[in-house]
Amino acid sequence: MLRCGAVVLLAGMVSGGAIAVAQTSSATPAADTSVILTDGTAQVTRVVPVPGTVSVEAQRSLAKAWPDDPTVQSLEDRRKGTDVWQAGAGKAFEKLYPVQVEAATVAGVPVRMITPKELPTAHANRVLINLHGGGFNSDSGSLTESVPVAALSRTRTIAVLYRLAPEHPFPAALDDAIAVYREVLKTHKPADVGIFGTSAGAILTGEVAVRLKQLHLPEPGALGIFSGFGDWANRGDSEALFGLRGLAGHLDVPKPRTHDEYAGTTDLKDPVLSPIYADLSGMPPTLFITSTRDLLLSGTATLHRAFRRAGDDAELIVFEALPHAFWNDPTLPETREADEAMAQFFEKHLGR
Repeated sequence: MLRCGAVVLLAGMVSGGAIAVAQTSSATPAADTSVILTDGTAQVTRVVPVPGTVSVEAQRSLAKAWPDDPTVQSLEDRRKGTDVWQAGAGKAFEKLYPVQVEAATVAGVPVRMITPKELPTAHANRVLINLHGGGFNSDSGSLTESVPVAALSRTRTIAVLYRLAPEHPFPAALDDAIAVYREVLKTHKPADVGIFGTSAGAILTGEVAVRLKQLHLPEPGALGIFSGFGDWANRGDSEALFGLRGLAGHLDVPKPRTHDEYAGTTDLKDPVLSPIYADLSGMPPTLFITSTRDLLLSGTATLHRAFRRAGDDAELIVFEALPHAFWNDPTLPETREADEAMAQFFEKHLGR
């Protein structure tokens, strides 16, 4: 019998590209199959049960069925929907982690200032800068990413509401992040500052670190790259297997990366846009976090290896079975564990 919540993974060839499709099934196939074509493309079927090693809450979440039909959503609707969800999820996190949230402007850039209720004297000079996720075209993390880490690390946090694509392609978001960091450096030592982000914000965090090196500005005390990548020119293997909800829901046929609305006309191997092509030596201590059903699992792991090859202090945490940026879900015990890992990392490395 197929375990509750198990997913049948089907992969085949469509117009020369590999495709992975997730669908629910009431019966177990007779056997898994695997065919490798001459160009290396895999045509496979796999039955993937929900592992008992994750929390009950995670098992229930993974068992949810999502339609496989592609959902075409206008940018306006996406932003409206994301704003409503972020506000609601942010309130849920604030109930768990009491903080004060204020709107402000730093160096002309709109931000959210998140101040924990408990702020030890030893942390008075520390500050975290969050670069939120949202595909570079919306805000899916300025609260859900910042509130728990600010509270758990007992550190003031600035969530940067950087300019969004397509109206403002690269390097607009990067310039905004750099401007905020420059302003923070007027009142804080670099060693007391941490920069972190999820998804688009994780990508942007790596870009900021490389750009600071180019500008001969001091690097921050620590970085957090949580489910991102550093190579706009190549897709990772995991993007052919997982969508935003892991094995559930729609998944497009993998295609080579192109100059999208964020990258604009910039060379995809530009060392700032794609830090994997940069000299990464001398980067701050960096924490990478991903999960085994994260579409950016490959991108996160590959960038982590690049940091390691450059001789940097780089740590990688991989969670079991959960999808992309699962720590935006306040109901999962694994979210608490991930947020605590982030907070402990900054506690360890800031102010050294």
